[in-house]
Amino acid sequence: MEELVSMEKIFVQAEVSDWKEAIRAAGALLIDSGDIEEAYIEDMIRSVNELGPYMVIAKGFALAHAAPCEAVKNNAVSLINLKDGVEFGSANDPVKVVMCLACIDKQSHIENLSKIAKRLMKKDMIAKLSECKEKEELYELINTD
Repeated sequence: MEELVSMEKIFVQAEVSDWKEAIRAAGALLIDSGDIEEAYIEDMIRSVNELGPYMVIAKGFALAHAAPCEAVKNNAVSLINLKDGVEFGSANDPVKVVMCLACIDKQSHIENLSKIAKRLMKKDMIAKLSECKEKEELYELINTD
C-alpha cells in the first residue's frame, strides 16, 4: 500500500454549513501539519469566488487548490468527507468529498496527483469515500490500489 494521504490529513463526517467551510475544514488539516498557512485557504476561496466552481471536478467531489504561493510550505494532500453535502454552484453538486491539494510549484506534485486520480476513477470510489464513517476506512480506501 502506497500512502497518498496520511492518517493525520484525513477527517470524516465533517459538519459544515457551506462550501467555504468545507474548504476551510480540508485546509485546516494542512495548517495543523505545517504544510500551509492560512493565506492559502483564503486563496482557494478567492479562486472559487472569482472563477466559479471549477474545483468540483466530478459528481460529489471537489479538488480544492490554488496557485502555488509562499503560503505553501510543502506539497501536501488532505481528504475529508462531509456529513451533509454542500453546494458549490456546480452541476456536480452536492459535494460530499473534498480533497485539498497544496503545491510548492507547478511540477513537483504531478506524479502524486496522477496516482490519486487513478484511485478516484475506480468504480463508485467517490460514493464509497463519501459514505465512510471511520477515519481508518477512508484511509484504507484512498491508499489501497
